[in-house]
Amino acid sequence: MLPGPAMAPRLCLLLGALLAGALDAQQQQFMEYMERRLAVLEERIAQWHDQSSRYSTELRDFKNQVITMMENMEKERERLHTEVETTAVRVERLEREVDYLETQNPAPPCVEVDEKLVENQVATAKQRKNEKYDKLTDCSDTISQVKAMKILKRFGSTAGLWTKDPVGTSEKIYVFDGTANDTVYVFPRMREFTLFSATRKAARIKLPHPWVGTGHLVYGGHLYYIRQHGTFQVIKFNLANKTIVDSSVFPAEEQIPVFGLSAFNYIDVVADEEGLWAIYATKENEKNICLAKLDPRSLDIEQMWDTPCPRENAESAFVVCGTLYVVYNTRLPSRSRVQCVFDVSGTLSSEDASLVYFPKRYGSHSSMKYNPKERHIYAWDDGYQIIYRMEMKKKTEV
Repeated sequence: MLPGPAMAPRLCLLLGALLAGALDAQQQQFMEYMERRLAVLEERIAQWHDQSSRYSTELRDFKNQVITMMENMEKERERLHTEVETTAVRVERLEREVDYLETQNPAPPCVEVDEKLVENQVATAKQRKNEKYDKLTDCSDTISQVKAMKILKRFGSTAGLWTKDPVGTSEKIYVFDGTANDTVYVFPRMREFTLFSATRKAARIKLPHPWVGTGHLVYGGHLYYIRQHGTFQVIKFNLANKTIVDSSVFPAEEQIPVFGLSAFNYIDVVADEEGLWAIYATKENEKNICLAKLDPRSLDIEQMWDTPCPRENAESAFVVCGTLYVVYNTRLPSRSRVQCVFDVSGTLSSEDASLVYFPKRYGSHSSMKYNPKERHIYAWDDGYQIIYRMEMKKKTEV
């Protein structure tokens, strides 16, 4: 049944109302959706603003730190520049003072060879060759063993010498680098020599004549070193005023290297409790090593001995309480050992002496200097500086 004409307007109104309600609900939902989206955007904008503000603050702080560091570095650079200029002024002044001191020191004397004096020394020494040695001290010790070994450092050439003055209280370390040179390095104490690899902490003594070999010695404020000038000479050099005090031509007709494994050594000056000694070899008795007692004041030879110790495979030697200890090795480096002993008083023989071994290290010793004050041996082994501490016993206990 179709609606009548009177029903049509009411149906249109009803449909209009229904459509208007649906549109209002959709609009309300859309507005709520937009409000949520806007709230999310506002939250993100607020977070970005906070982070941006924090980053700006950190960047500003970092910039201030960099500026402060650059200002400090500039101040430090200016300070170092000032110190360098001050040091340069001091070095220049020191060089002028050194030049002045060198002009004040007398020129080193010309070392002449007095043939008459040499002949007299040879004659006197040969006359006393077979006499009994008169000891100057009551020292009667002999080496029992190597108690300890300490490797200080590695310095300089494979061959060289380092030593201390056993007389007095000086702690200076004297270093002879190489087997032919004219400059001695002097370190104020063992600490400076041990800690610093360079020579900037060392004073330098330039000798008037170059040395040869590693047979030199510092004793009683003087340096006794070997010079080759046609013949071999022992030069006595005063370390205080840097002048030559005396010199002596060694009374040997024709000298040869004293140690078979150290071809650069013709004379080895050593010290012990008795004083100064010279270890050498001559063509006349070329198979064995010779020993001489020296007067440290005049360099006169007081007495000479032909020892039974062979030169072959010998690398070094030293004297303790009037007894010569010869250290041997092999051409291919092995453990060094004392294999021949010669006692000038005749109390101790090689058969009775203890067999002393030195721990194998690097090569063979180019020098071994006994310090009678400390009972140590200062050794140079293939560029390494070593201290051997010796344990002693009485010769009567052998």
